Amino acid sequence: MVGNKNLNAAARAKKDKFYTQLEDIENELRHYRDFFAGKVVFCNCDAPFESNFFKYFAAKFNDLELKKLICTSYADSPIVGGEISLFDSNKTAYMVEVTELRDWNGDGGEDLDDVKFAIEHGIYNVMTLKGDLNYCAGDFRSAELVNLLRQADVVVTNPPFSVFREFVAQLIEYDKKFLILGNKNAITYKEIFPLIKDNKMWTGFTSWSGGMWFISDHEGYYDEIRDGVYMKNVPSIWYTNIETPKRYWELDLWKEYSPDEYPRYDNYDAIEVSKTDHIPCDYFGVMGVPITFLDKYCPNQFEIIGATESEGAGFSNGLWHEDSQYRQATIGGKKVYKRLFIRRRRDD
Repeated sequence: MVGNKNLNAAARAKKDKFYTQLEDIENELRHYRDFFAGKVVFCNCDAPFESNFFKYFAAKFNDLELKKLICTSYADSPIVGGEISLFDSNKTAYMVEVTELRDWNGDGGEDLDDVKFAIEHGIYNVMTLKGDLNYCAGDFRSAELVNLLRQADVVVTNPPFSVFREFVAQLIEYDKKFLILGNKNAITYKEIFPLIKDNKMWTGFTSWSGGMWFISDHEGYYDEIRDGVYMKNVPSIWYTNIETPKRYWELDLWKEYSPDEYPRYDNYDAIEVSKTDHIPCDYFGVMGVPITFLDKYCPNQFEIIGATESEGAGFSNGLWHEDSQYRQATIGGKKVYKRLFIRRRRDD
């Protein structure tokens, strides 16, 4: 195709397409069970049946009271056809719609075996994807997938990190609820940070500590091998715009402010708080905190003011000294890692 932008080629070139473990999906999504009732779920970066996102929603279709599950693969996906083969080539991009889950195979249960039976016997709507002049088959930006997106209530998937900005922009444009995985540092992207700041997007339940382990299809790009499977630890977190109780859990503040323990930056009008748990209980000025603060951010307790100048000028909301030669925050001439600027909300 002329001008074709191949999603899979981009993912492989950047070595950023990893496959999410079922246990990680279960651990996060159990906090949103009531949300999914009556919803159309779209997994638009996944291989139908092989993807653990598809397996989770298909197996729990009745428990979650879903209205519909739509799942699409992209051209040349390396995992398509690994467990179920519908076409002559496993390079074919296709879509599966699940609209109900019954005991299709007559074994007395309702599970993934029934889903596989329904796919193979034409009970579910299965359609090959063709792509268009600009995007390969199954690319989330293609006209086919945009049309499917319009039908969806919520998107749940692990998009390639190389197109994370575009992916989120599309979700915002079409006003969709979402629960997706992304790199921790995406918080400071010029396209993402304003959404965080304006409370249009936040982080999920799973703790930030330790990163997440993904299945890798890159033999030369892994951290360890488990039972013959290549595994890679990636600094990833869940991003969402679905309300959760955790979002309103307030931090228990106990430390008291002192100028010696909380120095001011050389080039920003704010004090340094090196650990989220050390936010002082008696200070209401602007504070710089690690980006991991978002794991415990409560919008009723704090206001996000800005961030250290990085990709986007203007992130600091006027706190940065423009005559400084450094955009990165410094204390005594020493650079400090990326910081968010926050302020306590007063109770009165």
